[in-house]
Amino acid sequence: MSAQCCAGQLACCCGTAGCSLCCGCCPKIRQSRSTRFMYALYFILVSVLCCIMMSQTVANEMKEHIPFYEDICKGIKAGDTCEKLVGYSAVYRVCFGMACFFFIFCLLTLNINNSKSCRAYIHNGFWFFKLLLLGAMCSGAFFIPDQETFLNAWRYVGAIGAFLFIGIQLILLVEFAHKWNKNWTAGTVHNKLWYASLSLVTLIMYSIAAGGLILMAVFYTQKDGCMENKILLGVNGGLCVLISLVAISPCVQNRQPHSGLLQSGLISCYVTYLTFSALSSKPEEVVLDAHGKNITICAPAFGQDLYRDENLVTGLGTTLLFACILYSCLTSTTRSSSDALQGRYAAPELEVARCCFCFGPYGDAEDPQNMKEGPGVIYDEKRSTVYSYSYFHGVFFLASLYVMMTVTNWFNYESAYIETFFSGSWSIFWVKMASCWVCVLLYLWTLVAPLCCPTRQFYV
Repeated sequence: MSAQCCAGQLACCCGTAGCSLCCGCCPKIRQSRSTRFMYALYFILVSVLCCIMMSQTVANEMKEHIPFYEDICKGIKAGDTCEKLVGYSAVYRVCFGMACFFFIFCLLTLNINNSKSCRAYIHNGFWFFKLLLLGAMCSGAFFIPDQETFLNAWRYVGAIGAFLFIGIQLILLVEFAHKWNKNWTAGTVHNKLWYASLSLVTLIMYSIAAGGLILMAVFYTQKDGCMENKILLGVNGGLCVLISLVAISPCVQNRQPHSGLLQSGLISCYVTYLTFSALSSKPEEVVLDAHGKNITICAPAFGQDLYRDENLVTGLGTTLLFACILYSCLTSTTRSSSDALQGRYAAPELEVARCCFCFGPYGDAEDPQNMKEGPGVIYDEKRSTVYSYSYFHGVFFLASLYVMMTVTNWFNYESAYIETFFSGSWSIFWVKMASCWVCVLLYLWTLVAPLCCPTRQFYV
């Protein structure tokens, strides 16, 4: 038994075998999922390293508790206090190495249609050597000559890639809304209870959106002042009403019978969430009261008490941030998501209504004949791949750039620290507001596109 365990671990780390998490007591896992889990683990490790590099607390603790700290820093030529290993410039270099890692694998795995090719074996195995390669790339970025020019150029590349990552997530959100409505509407043909499900979920989402906007109007505005918040809440609330009216308008219904309030309700919820997130990311507005005391306006009082505990806010906020990024990466790399970005959708008549409609009846691998069981792992890519390898690495490449820009506070990088990341920034505020408006425009385009291009066939 021990010999088999050692052989399995060696195959997982150094060979071409699919990784079964190197644990005999764990349940069997599909090869496609274990591969994505391992790449996600590498992504998390580098992202955590970036957060550490942006932390003043960690830097101060290292100076106080590591013996001969300055001598060590000088010995590795990292500056008198290792300033080259911390701050935004260090994060730029590390993320450059991670981005290069995923970009190389994106090119390496182009046009792989089955898991039997040599390139597919490289994608699904050799984890120890990949970890060494990732570490070498992140370390090698610190030796790039002419660092100032590199950092300035890489900043703009990172901004473009980060916006592309946001755009992909917004496109897939709109696609998800249409897919949800289309799937549940298909069920009404055989069971009228699906109408009740559609109505209930739509009512819940509109209640959340309306309630959220009302609460923001109560807590983020005041009778006098806060005009900017009032305008933004009015504009975004008006956009929610607009998309709802367009979705049920007769001209749109004639071209897209599956268009309805479920999609617009989901988009309205997302608009509400982004509006709240943007308003909570604004820098504090401080004024003097009648007694000459500084008070914060246009923000809820309970939020001010919470933000005083910087460690709590930083820990929770960073965890949620990376959880959302990781979720976006993994859910946007399925075969259906890849097809959606390329404009390929399943015909409405092929839909089978399910409560959990995100995957096929058998998960990612829709054909049971495509699976073969092995020791500790289920090989679910026997005949063909269940997701696009190249697209998977492309999404993680863009996610690396998004992490770089987010952790370094976008364009306020020089004064950025992870402890003050959630205290408010105009860069983050406008990025979130722009994402909100782009999401609305994308959804509106899916509604009016059939009217603008009547000769084309649309399946959303």
